[in-house]
Amino acid sequence: MIRARYLLAATVMGASLTGVSVFAQTPQAPPMTPVLAGKKFTPPVKGPAEVELTRPMTKKEKDMVVTRIQVKNVSTGPIARLTVDESWYDKGGALVAGSKGVINGLLQPGEIQTIVIETPYSAKMSANQWVFSHANGTVPKPKRVDKLVAGVGNEAPPAKPAAAAKPAAKKK
Repeated sequence: MIRARYLLAATVMGASLTGVSVFAQTPQAPPMTPVLAGKKFTPPVKGPAEVELTRPMTKKEKDMVVTRIQVKNVSTGPIARLTVDESWYDKGGALVAGSKGVINGLLQPGEIQTIVIETPYSAKMSANQWVFSHANGTVPKPKRVDKLVAGVGNEAPPAKPAAAAKPAAKKK
């Protein structure tokens, strides 16, 4: 009789453990696929970046001085968060006011965008200065050009190909 009780207890215990293991199994997760699979990704420029710009246009609009600068990325990679800090000085060279303009996101190679800088107007404003930078470095020497052309670089069009070479004479 005691043996039957142990046998019954062992059977119940074994069945409960089997049930727990069946419930403990989780369904298989779907395979992970990379977000950028099959897409070309160029990392942003780190360190010095190269930009071209046209002549900045500065106008007084109501009680603000608004400067618009058209810029073009001539670097080999995208520029992250291009920023222009504008400082205004009086005739004696003392700092009067300053503000900042930003292109959020990436400025792709060859892309042209406009940065807008709004600074509160002061009658003491005489001269200004711009400092270019980006999220991963500086823009040491922005190059001023007369006109920006979309595409990579503002280089001259390629030269015409040389005249075709004469075919070699056949050997006899």
